Amino acid sequence: MFFDNQKFFDFVAKAREEGITVPIIPGLKPIKNLTHISFLPKFFHIDYPVELSSELLKCKDNKSVEQVGIEWGIHQSKELKKAGAPCIHYYTMSNSDCVKAIAKEIF
Repeated sequence: MFFDNQKFFDFVAKAREEGITVPIIPGLKPIKNLTHISFLPKFFHIDYPVELSSELLKCKDNKSVEQVGIEWGIHQSKELKKAGAPCIHYYTMSNSDCVKAIAKEIF
């Protein structure tokens, strides 16, 4: 799970330098609620890109966080597809609405 595609691209490049040739599948988790803003970085040891953090700080309710999460997921997915990612794994965590919204725009 990551929110900065460059971290994924760097990871893949390092893996390839080490001779790893298997497909490396990116995993995306749409941010859905205010709790995710602080929980995801702490629990999964990840960072939000500055652009995403700026948008999340503007959010006052879960609906606005969900919309930012969907928009960011669309942005990430498009960039990953363009870069040749073999596929994209989406973490739904028993709630597929955000993923459906992203997939509708991507596939």
